[in-house]
Amino acid sequence: MVSVSDLSSEQVEMVKKWVAEGAQMADLQKRLKDDFGFNVTYMDTRFLSLDLALNFQVDEEESEGPNDIDNPEGQEEVDLEPLEQDGETVTVTLDQVARPGAMVSGTVTFSDGMKALWLIDEMGRPSIDPDQPGYQPSEADLVSFQAKLKGLLDGQI
Repeated sequence: MVSVSDLSSEQVEMVKKWVAEGAQMADLQKRLKDDFGFNVTYMDTRFLSLDLALNFQVDEEESEGPNDIDNPEGQEEVDLEPLEQDGETVTVTLDQVARPGAMVSGTVTFSDGMKALWLIDEMGRPSIDPDQPGYQPSEADLVSFQAKLKGLLDGQI
């Protein structure tokens, strides 16, 4: 296992330079072996990148089009009658193939337009992971989401 303490300050600067030039995790792993002789696993490279606070560049060209983001492949759009509370609507979709570690999963769009991933894990525990960190849906949205999710799951089971 390679840590920051195993690298000289010059090597650390080279690693940062590679990332600034657009190197990705796999590139970094290969260059650590080729240039410095460190035979590291992908996980070692990941830990090293966290220790060095490296910010990898993401190509905007590789992102999916807007239609693919709204309904990615593997998700079934389910039209349920909106449960309205004060004019607010919530939409819930169910993944055709559950995410790893989940019995069922999908997405939810709250009345304010914020999106989140939801899942029920193998222990039966529900969770919501909003796209925006720290986002908290309104109480009315949560009630609506729970009702729609229950209806969606009752129809699937």
